Amino acid sequence: MDTDKCTSLAHAEDNILSQEGKVDVTSVEYQRMPESLLNLSDSEIKRLNRQLVRKMDFYVLPTIGILYILNYIDRQNLAAAKLQGIMEDLHMTTEQFATAVSILFVGYLPFQIPSNLIITKVSRPGMYICFAVTIWGCISAATAAVNTYGQLLAVRAILGIAEAVFFPGAIYYLSAWYTKTELGKRIAGLYIAQQVGNAFGGLLAAAILHLDGVHNIAGWKWLFIIEGSATVVIGVICACIMPEFPHNSRILSQLERDIAVWRIESEAGAAEGTEDESALAGFVEALRDPKLLLLILCNMLSQAQGSIANYFPTLIASLGFSNTISLLLTAPPYILAGIVYYGIMFYSDRKNTVYPIIIVCITIAIGMYVIPMVTLNVGARYFSMMILPFASVGPQLLLYKTINLHLARPISKRAAASALVNAIGGTSNIWASYLYYAKPHFYAAFGTLMGCAFLFAATITLYRRLVLRENERLDSGEAENIAKVVKGGVTEEMVQLNWRYEMY
Repeated sequence: MDTDKCTSLAHAEDNILSQEGKVDVTSVEYQRMPESLLNLSDSEIKRLNRQLVRKMDFYVLPTIGILYILNYIDRQNLAAAKLQGIMEDLHMTTEQFATAVSILFVGYLPFQIPSNLIITKVSRPGMYICFAVTIWGCISAATAAVNTYGQLLAVRAILGIAEAVFFPGAIYYLSAWYTKTELGKRIAGLYIAQQVGNAFGGLLAAAILHLDGVHNIAGWKWLFIIEGSATVVIGVICACIMPEFPHNSRILSQLERDIAVWRIESEAGAAEGTEDESALAGFVEALRDPKLLLLILCNMLSQAQGSIANYFPTLIASLGFSNTISLLLTAPPYILAGIVYYGIMFYSDRKNTVYPIIIVCITIAIGMYVIPMVTLNVGARYFSMMILPFASVGPQLLLYKTINLHLARPISKRAAASALVNAIGGTSNIWASYLYYAKPHFYAAFGTLMGCAFLFAATITLYRRLVLRENERLDSGEAENIAKVVKGGVTEEMVQLNWRYEMY
C-alpha cells in the first residue's frame, strides 16, 4: 500500500467533509472500495473524481437543462396565449381560464409517483425521460387544433400526464450522479434552465405574436405549433445524448463507472444498480418516515408561493403595459432569478447549510407581497416583480436538496419521497390558480401567499428541530436511541458510515 493511501487511512477519524471533486475517505468507506480502485493512490482517485465530475457536467447537465427549458415553455405557454386572444377565441371566462391552467396539475401530480418508481427500475432513464418529452411536445403542438373550452381542458389534462415524468425524474436522476456537495449547484442549474425557459418563453411568445393571421392561423395557435414541434425534435436529439445510470453508463470507462458508484455509496451506503429493494417496499418506507409529512407541507406552501409563475405575464400586464411589452418585461425578473439561484446553491454547497437561506428567502418574499397590495406606483410594483421569482421559488431548490439527502436510502424510497413531495406539494398550483383576480392589487393572491410564507417558516423550523433531535440520538451512541433513528428512516449502513442529517 502506498504512502498516500496510508496517510488517508491514518486520518480517517477526522471525517472531513468532502469538497466538490474530492472524496471523503474513511476506514468504513475504504472497506467498500471496489478492487479496481484499491491500487490507486488518493491523489489519483481525486484526479479521476474531478475528471468524472467534468464529464458529468458536460453530458448530464446541458441535456437536462435544455429539456427543462422546453418543459417550462410548454407548461407556461397558456399564460402567454392569454395575452394573444385564446380566451376570446374559445369564449372563456376568467374562472374557466383558471380551470384550464390548473387542470394540467390534475394529470401531472398523481402520475409523478408511479413514474418515479418506474425510473428506478429502467436501465436507461435518459431514454425514458426523453420519450416523455417527445410525447408532451406532440400534445402541446396539438393544442393549436382545439376549438372549444372543453377540448382545451382535455388536451391540458393529457399534457399533465406526459409532463409528470420529467421534473421528479430529473431530480432523482441528478441525485444518482452527484454527491451531497455537488447536488445543490446542479439543482440550481436545473432551476436556472427553468428561468431561461420563463424568460425566453416570453420573448419567443412576443416574437410569435407577429405571426398572428399568417395562413389564417391565430398567433396563439402558432405559439403552440412552433414550441411543441421544437420540443419533439430536441427531445429526440437529447435521447441520443443522455447517459444511463453511473453503473451502466456507456460514456464512462469501467474504472470511471466504479468510482462513480463508489462515491455515491460512500455517502449513504448504496447506489443505483447495487440495491435490490423493491419499488413498493421503498414507497411504503417513504410513507413511514415522519419527516416526509413535514417536507410535503413545506413544499405545498412553497409551491403556493411559486404559483406566481403561472400568472406572471398577467401580473406584469396589470402595470398598464401593452401585451408585447408585458411579455418582454417578464424576462428580466427570470434572468435575475437564475443568477440568484446559482449564488444561493453555491453558498449552500460550500457552507453545507440550507435552513437560514430558506428563512431569508421567505422574509424577502413577505416584504415583496406587501408592495403590490399597498401601492400603484409602477416602479415599486415592478421592483417587487423583479424580486419575487427568486424569493418565492428559491426555497424549493433547497427543499429538493433536503429530500434527496435526508431521505436518501433505500434508493426506491428516495425516488418515492421525491415524487410524493412534489406531487402532493404541487396541488397548491390547482387552488392557487383561482386567486389571481381583482387587478391591479390582487389582494386575494398576495394575501394568501403571505400567509403561506409565515406558515412555511414555522413548518421548516419544526422540521429543523426534528432532524437535530435525530442527530443528538445518533451522537449519543446508545443502542436504544439509534434504534429510534433507524425506525425513523436511517439505514444500518448509514449509521456505520457515521451519517448525520446535515444543513440544518
